[in-house]
Amino acid sequence: MSEEDSRLGFETRAIHVGQRPDPRTGSVIPPIYATSTFAQDGVGGLREGGYEYSRTRNPTRTALEECLASLEGGRHAQAFPSGMAASDVAMRTMLRPGDHIVIPDDAYGGTFRLVDKVLSLWGIEHTPVHQADLAAVRAAVRPNTKVIWCETPTNPLLAVSDVSGLAAIAAEAGAKLVVDNTFATPYLQSPLGLGADVVLHSTTKYLGGHSDVVGGALITSDDELNDQFAFLRNAAGAVPGPFDAWLTLRGVKTLAVRMERHSDNAERVVEALLGHPRVQRVYYPGLLEHPGHEVAAKQMRRFGGMVSFTVAGGEQAAQNVTARTKLFILAESLGGVESLIEHPHKMTHASVAGSELEVPDNLVRLSVGIEDGTDLVQDLLQALS
Repeated sequence: MSEEDSRLGFETRAIHVGQRPDPRTGSVIPPIYATSTFAQDGVGGLREGGYEYSRTRNPTRTALEECLASLEGGRHAQAFPSGMAASDVAMRTMLRPGDHIVIPDDAYGGTFRLVDKVLSLWGIEHTPVHQADLAAVRAAVRPNTKVIWCETPTNPLLAVSDVSGLAAIAAEAGAKLVVDNTFATPYLQSPLGLGADVVLHSTTKYLGGHSDVVGGALITSDDELNDQFAFLRNAAGAVPGPFDAWLTLRGVKTLAVRMERHSDNAERVVEALLGHPRVQRVYYPGLLEHPGHEVAAKQMRRFGGMVSFTVAGGEQAAQNVTARTKLFILAESLGGVESLIEHPHKMTHASVAGSELEVPDNLVRLSVGIEDGTDLVQDLLQALS
């Protein structure tokens, strides 16, 4: 991020960084460079930007990466075809056989599956820990710990971790701190500014924002790490196509206004759920009684659009609620303009069943969209009735 860009507001950077009008045609929107290769002016004579082959670099992808780096306050960003592809490259870059990684005890199911079922085959050890408890994290660190992997808020129980505290523990251990910032987005939280080494996103979610594109990203200010990410991404071919990059960049332009509306609606939903006779517990960092509220209030602008709650009556009762909503769509994923509802125990977190990360079977997770808030509240109330 240039010094000039750093002085601009978040909303301005989301719309303009990496997205100057096309110098040849004047197009206000960056073109989709649907090309696999680029002409060279003589052997090794690359033109402006140094583009030669789209697996290595593509101008549409560059525009997205420059914008994401700016929004997260980092020097570099690498875009990927999915959040899991970004996670894979990050872990394989920073871990070697015999190394150890600390993960959240309610990590996203896909992250746990990658660590437990794939990386474990290559001799990578892992320890799940409740990362809101810094003493527990410090106790979980070993001499061979190379990465502390954090989600805050977590998926789906919305636990909150102190990023600055985790950064200090990682630094003491000579490890890297990676923060999955998917739920909070760079609009609500800036992990690099709190001491994280790497920020991860599933750009499929809030950054894309319209449930029409899958992608991921890694952002860092560490030059060496960025070079290693870029090398492995190119070597393994984990790159998004130009149209996917363009869709994500289009979504990013409205991130700030969408996150404000997501947060507004989530607060209304939480208020409606509290005290409802069929709701046992509501998980939302904005609640004063949430154990991570104080930390969240310190490091987040607002508390976001994700809400989870448990339903009295057990697993079947929770599934009945997910079947009765009319506006909340029963579907996996999150962060789109439309509201979604899901049953994590049988859906997004089925892969952690029977493990230390197993989630309550009566848990319902909401991705609160940007529809009319009154309509969303009424939809949930009728589903619970």
